[in-house]
Amino acid sequence: MPGTLAVTGAGGFLGWHLRVLARSLGLPEPILVSRADLASAQRLAGLIKGVDRVIHVAGVNRGEPSEVAEGNVALARQLCAGLRACTTPPKRVVFANSVQAGNGTPYGDGKAAAAVLLAETTRWFGSQFDDVLLPNLFGEHGRPRYNSVVATFCRLLADGGAPQVDADRELDLLHATDAAALLLGEPAPGGECDTTRRTVRQLADQLTGFAATYRRGEIPALTDRFDVRLFNTYRSHLAPAAVPLSRHADARGALVEAVKVHAGGGQTFCSSTVPGVTRGQHYHLAKVERFVVVRGEAEIRMRRVLHDDVVLFRVSGEQPALVDMPTMWAHDITNVGGGELTTLFWANDLFDPARPDTYPEAV
Repeated sequence: MPGTLAVTGAGGFLGWHLRVLARSLGLPEPILVSRADLASAQRLAGLIKGVDRVIHVAGVNRGEPSEVAEGNVALARQLCAGLRACTTPPKRVVFANSVQAGNGTPYGDGKAAAAVLLAETTRWFGSQFDDVLLPNLFGEHGRPRYNSVVATFCRLLADGGAPQVDADRELDLLHATDAAALLLGEPAPGGECDTTRRTVRQLADQLTGFAATYRRGEIPALTDRFDVRLFNTYRSHLAPAAVPLSRHADARGALVEAVKVHAGGGQTFCSSTVPGVTRGQHYHLAKVERFVVVRGEAEIRMRRVLHDDVVLFRVSGEQPALVDMPTMWAHDITNVGGGELTTLFWANDLFDPARPDTYPEAV
């Protein structure tokens, strides 16, 4: 298990996933290295002096060809200058490289040249260098038209548009949390760090199907780990919401259809909560979870991990609404009424005490 960590590019897409995973595994809070820190060899040396591992995630993915090629080399050169200025160099330097390294494109050639610089520098002071070749990454809160085609398609669908495929090709895809596990040298949560191959057209069609089903408040078919993570990626581009449910009442009482799942069951459970008590205060890395209050009054709160803004919903059994928890968002539910609160919960998989995918975090 890594000890002290320093991370460049910690504010970006992969950097955020890496920090969330490190938090979930109980690792020390990483030292965050900004672009300004990288630009000063002495300041950088002071930050990374004696750390166990430096993970270099900072990079340039899009822009003018010269900016992309030179940007990745320049960032590596700055890191090397800081490493050489260290009186106690890090034990290990890990580079978030790409399978495209050396493929003749500005991005691939820039990544390859950066790897050479880092390898030579770490060899000079005797540290271990890990050159981690990552495929196309996708995951929650990716930046459209920058991080991946998946993020672009998700954003289009979330805004009511439709993906367009101009040139179809095959992609090897890896979820950003699995990429973070590789960089940290840790087992991937919930499975192996396996890539999944899809064409751009297949991605567009599957995400379009997810969006159409989910707009009805229904859960699409999630047949494997990849499907769950692709669905969670789409959900991350939707603003958290309380979606009203139809309540069918007659002289006998009332009926509410809370969960409709296509090709899968998962687990449904119900809880009662006395006034003033809060449940939850945790987050999930992959679990799809739904809350529906069927009796009483409650406040549901959620906050994206490592962010400050809290989203709050007031819900009631008299006007039922579904609230789905985004992955990597801390959430809780509090009984704010005068009587007992009854809540129905649904999750897409059976609870496994050995792998609960539940991480404590106050909202």
